Amino acid sequence: MYEGNSVEELDKRRAALEIGFVFQSPDAQIVTDRVSSELAFGLENAGVPPEEIRRRVAEMAGFFGIESWYHKEIDALSGGQKQLLNLASVMVMNPKVLILDEPTSQLDPVSAGNFISMLEKLNRELGQTILLTEHRQEELFPLADRVGLMEAGELKAVLPPKEMAALLLEQNAPLAKALPTPAKIAWALGEKAGLPLTMKEGRSFLMSLSSGTSGEPEIPEPLADGEKALEAKNIFFRYDKDARDVLKDFSLTLQRGRCLALLGGNGAGKTTMLQVLAGILPPYRGKVKRQTKKIAYLSQNPRAVFLKETLEEDFTLARQDANDWRQELSASPFFQALVPLLERNAMDLSGGELQKAALFKVMLTQPEVILLDEPTKGLDPFAKEELGDILREWTLQGKSLLLVTHDVEFSARYADECAFLFDGGIVSKGTPRSFFATNQFYTTAACKMSRGILGDAVTAEEVIQLAVGADC
Repeated sequence: MYEGNSVEELDKRRAALEIGFVFQSPDAQIVTDRVSSELAFGLENAGVPPEEIRRRVAEMAGFFGIESWYHKEIDALSGGQKQLLNLASVMVMNPKVLILDEPTSQLDPVSAGNFISMLEKLNRELGQTILLTEHRQEELFPLADRVGLMEAGELKAVLPPKEMAALLLEQNAPLAKALPTPAKIAWALGEKAGLPLTMKEGRSFLMSLSSGTSGEPEIPEPLADGEKALEAKNIFFRYDKDARDVLKDFSLTLQRGRCLALLGGNGAGKTTMLQVLAGILPPYRGKVKRQTKKIAYLSQNPRAVFLKETLEEDFTLARQDANDWRQELSASPFFQALVPLLERNAMDLSGGELQKAALFKVMLTQPEVILLDEPTKGLDPFAKEELGDILREWTLQGKSLLLVTHDVEFSARYADECAFLFDGGIVSKGTPRSFFATNQFYTTAACKMSRGILGDAVTAEEVIQLAVGADC
């Protein structure tokens, strides 16, 4: 219902002008080739007079800080800039309600933080009504006035954030895994009312428990060098001979039976790097040494791996023995959800279903090296945990995994090593513990919460371990 009327019965022009929608993928919503044109597109189609278009576009560009890239081509923008542009292009229509579908799922932590700050500003300063779905709850949960809980297509409850957090934790619900880290840590340490949601509240909570630090959590031994599965040495790559280098003197070693998570900002060249390693793009200098030909690459667009009318046909294409792949499908808790979808076309699946199906098809090719671009995109926290278990199983089987991801929490929990790509090369690399403990922004919520209070823990479990060890 919208203002007492069924949404389906709304006049199309009124719905377009009063209900704004921002898609999950920044590229899916853009229709023009320049920033200035994109901002004006909706108003032009609505028949707004040119002088009013100029005024409204100028005001919105100023509000969103777009002036410096107002005349740029869309292709020159980062993912974070594209998503801000999508938001500005919707807000220039002056909608009464703004709806967003996982708007930060493809953004790096810094870009996501900037985008969320803009949503907060729209709500606080303009009184904008905002409804959004999002798996990234650390920063969004505390900003909400109310949080809705949906299960199997039904709205189960709508509560203030702290009440919703307490309800989910009390029920040990799967969705409790998505709650802000401060709330989960406080609950585990005995706090049942007034759960902290923000980093500031979380740090105050920890400081109230202990006046000093309890040292460091148990740190696993540093990883010894293992057998090389893939090695890139002094790689240079550019898309055009007159363009800038995307990769500059890039070197990286992926070891057998290890999972390496590669992080970096939007536009840093992470996807290009994967395609060079996979042999899709040729470097103009340097060499990639591959110890096996069994290399699988799953792009950020999982639809690209599907060729047939149904999932069943696609899976049989990847593994000719249908009985073989069906057994593997049924045996895996993560992939079992695909069983009722086998007769469906991949294009009809949700984002999370599509990601699972693509991962399963990749696995059916029996690769030894797996290159994954944003594998947790579209997955809820429970599915991420199942995926993490699958990745660990694959590494125990001797497979080598390279993940390009913005998901710092997933990387801290499931990667053996983490690295950071900047300006075309690797600027830091180490175990999750050493990597995230030294980062300021590209780090976990647990590290932000506990830094300087209870040591440099990088997971919620480590913070709890330290707090209990300090007899808090």
